[in-house]
Order: sequence, then structure tokens, then C-alpha cells
Amino acid sequence: MNKQDSIRRVSVFCGSCIGNIPAYEEAAKELGKLLALEDINLIYGGGGIGLMRTVADAVLQYGGTVTGVLPCFFDRNEVAHNNITEMIIVRSMGERKEKMAELSDAFIILPGGYGTMDELFEVAVYSQLGLQSKTVAILNTNHFYDPLFCQLDRMQEDGFLYPVHRNILIDDTNPAALVQKIIMTRKSSANYDL
Repeated sequence: MNKQDSIRRVSVFCGSCIGNIPAYEEAAKELGKLLALEDINLIYGGGGIGLMRTVADAVLQYGGTVTGVLPCFFDRNEVAHNNITEMIIVRSMGERKEKMAELSDAFIILPGGYGTMDELFEVAVYSQLGLQSKTVAILNTNHFYDPLFCQLDRMQEDGFLYPVHRNILIDDTNPAALVQKIIMTRKSSANYDL
């Protein structure tokens, strides 16, 4: 596998809060560390709060690089992380998602709220429509996403989601195992394309 087929940049979508269970912050720290050690550039929403800051700080702590993509109105509200490698300021939430997708080789979704769900479903829909073939992975810390997986299974059972589309999302509860799944998925895709 050549360098262009490897995972070099991953967008992480996650909450602007840390949640009220320590496992969420611990998993975000571990993910950041793993990305840095694998020499994978973190692309994220540019925030200096919540799990967003946690994962960015961990990447930086272990010598990795972090690119934030922040809408200009958040920058004015002092939400921005001021100590990352690169900050890209955009005009809107839509432009932020577009830029993050453009820069990334894969996506990892951590626990979060409405914004995180919006980002998750947008990249899943793009995969479903064949508009992108990047891995979409969910870090299911504390089984946070189990109810969502039940809903997706119900959507499939009731005929609203084809099995091939249900399987777009990969997941794991362990950060290291999830990162390895992403790397292996990319290698498999690269070999298939030959």
C-alpha cells in the first residue's frame, strides 16, 4: 500500500461538552494519543471546549498535528482553540462540514449532541449515495450509540434501509481497536481497487 492509500487525516466529530461520565473524556484522550502515534492528522471543528478540546489536546500532547475548521461566528464567541497547528475559518456550519470532508481520509464519531448527529448522518448519507467512499467509524464509548444502532436495525427490518447501507458504519467501544479497523478498512479498499 502506498502513502496515498494510507490514512493520513481523520475528521473527528464530537461534543462541545465533555459529558457527565469520565469514560467519555478518557476515550477522547486515548483516541487523540493513538492518532498522534499513528501519525494521523486530526481534522476537527476547531473548538477549545468539550470533547473537541480533549481530543485535540491529546493529539498535540503526543506530538501530532491538529487542523481546526471553525465558522467565523464561533471565533467571535471565543470558542476557538488557540493552540492548535492550523485553524481554518469558514463562513457557515455547512462550509465547515464540506471543508472537513474534503480534508479527511476517514471520519470518527464520538459521543455528542445535535451537531454530532448532523455530521454523522451527513457523511453516512454521502456514503449511501456513493458520493464518497471514506470510512465512517463510531467510537461507541459507554455504549452511547447502542440505541442508535437499534434504531438503524429497525429501519432495516421495516424496509427503510438496505443491509448494504446499514453496514456503512463501523464501530467499536475501544479506541485502539477502532483505529485499527479504520486502517484495515482503508487497506482492504486500496487492494480492492487494484
